[in-house]
Amino acid sequence: MSGHSKWANIKRKKEKTDSQKGKIFTKLGREITIVVRQGGPEPESNSKLKDVIAKAKAANMPNDNIIRCIKKAAGDVDSASYEEIVYEGYGPGGVAVIVEAMTDNRNRTAGDVRHFFDKFGGNLGTTGCVSFMFDKKGVILIEKDGKIKEDDLMMEALEVGAEDFTADEDVYEITTSPDEFSAVREALEKKGYDFVEADVEMVPQTMTKLTDPKQIEFMDRLIEHLEDLDDVQNVYHNWDEE
Repeated sequence: MSGHSKWANIKRKKEKTDSQKGKIFTKLGREITIVVRQGGPEPESNSKLKDVIAKAKAANMPNDNIIRCIKKAAGDVDSASYEEIVYEGYGPGGVAVIVEAMTDNRNRTAGDVRHFFDKFGGNLGTTGCVSFMFDKKGVILIEKDGKIKEDDLMMEALEVGAEDFTADEDVYEITTSPDEFSAVREALEKKGYDFVEADVEMVPQTMTKLTDPKQIEFMDRLIEHLEDLDDVQNVYHNWDEE
């Protein structure tokens, strides 16, 4: 898991969160709406909702906002119907990119995503063209604070079903299979750990380095513009930014 610049990406997201909390919370609210409609408004019987709540808390979404979103989704049956769509393509220099979207207008979202791929030197591909280069994993990040003993956390994580544990200068990274993610996250939450991020993600198997300054600029702008789209929930890529 080391080497895929996870924390660099998280710090980028944290900076965006500070300046664009409203947009982040709107996207989380949309995700809550979908999982509530799929499995109901009770976290105890809807594990996906429980996971999204943990994700929202890691993003510092206020508890009142979370409760409001759940109640609205449970009672507002006539609101817009969202569908989940995944786009795959290549950025500058052959960087693999996966875009996860939730939209009530498939044509609008496809057009917006394609526009930015074209504008910044990439190309939108067909389903499956890059996803084979990623593994679906549960990813839990816990920030180092001087109070957590690395060996203790590693043993606790592995004991409750984690696949791997790594540490860098800033965070501990715990990875799980998608099926075990909820159980591992809940077990660590009950032990009192706070998360920088907790989500099931597409983790690249190998990284791609860019050396051309123009490609680096375009790749950075491609990610930024895709993440700013209202319909886009997540952008994954295998660009080694370090």
